[in-house]
Amino acid sequence: MDLGIKGKVALVTGGSRGLGRQSALALAAEGVNVAICARGEGTLNQTADELKATGVKVGAFVADLGDETGAADLVAKTEAELGPIDILVNNVGGSLGTSDLVNSSLADFHMVMNANLWSAVALMKHVVPGMQTRGWGRVVNISSIFGREYGGTAPYMVAKAAMIAASKHTGMAVAKDGVTVNSVAPGSVLHAGGSWEKFVENNTEEAVAEFIDRNLPMGKFGWPEPIGAAVAFLSSTQADLITGACLNVDGGQSHNLF
Repeated sequence: MDLGIKGKVALVTGGSRGLGRQSALALAAEGVNVAICARGEGTLNQTADELKATGVKVGAFVADLGDETGAADLVAKTEAELGPIDILVNNVGGSLGTSDLVNSSLADFHMVMNANLWSAVALMKHVVPGMQTRGWGRVVNISSIFGREYGGTAPYMVAKAAMIAASKHTGMAVAKDGVTVNSVAPGSVLHAGGSWEKFVENNTEEAVAEFIDRNLPMGKFGWPEPIGAAVAFLSSTQADLITGACLNVDGGQSHNLF
């Protein structure tokens, strides 16, 4: 299937590893020029080299998206390097070691909301108006099944549910402008450096097997490639009629009906 996005420009946050890396690779495979960012160089340059090997133009930026200044700076660098942003993938986030509502401090809530929601909101505010002016654009926000149903920590659930709501509202608001805004809700996806890798490393084989048996109908953790494929499809011309939606990519892990 030709996704019709060859030559477009994408910005993928948290793009050096895990779901962000796979999303960037999936877009690059479709001929999309890709900018990625991360808080430190670490694997940033390595992933940039992987992307360049596909033949597309690549930007790799160290960025702190903790405030709107960081978001504005990242957008400016991306557009100076690659041109106007056609596709925005907000992947930065995490539960950051918090707990339930009573035992999570207000500082915990602020920290998790800032990492998962406000960076995405700031980037959308900087990028979406240009998409509207040009009459085409795609925003894909990486949420979680725990933004749709019970699971995870209280701050994380709140932040990811808010991301889904922001995606829905923005998608409706810009639908007439040729811009779509959707979210993807992964389940428990195992990848290097991710929280589920730490879960496996820090628990016994029996505990991990019990978790899988109780929660994962396919009998195994998810993996990044299906997430990247979903992002690429939602970023494409083939997904013109999909906006304000939240797509579960979880191997049947979630229990909600919608």
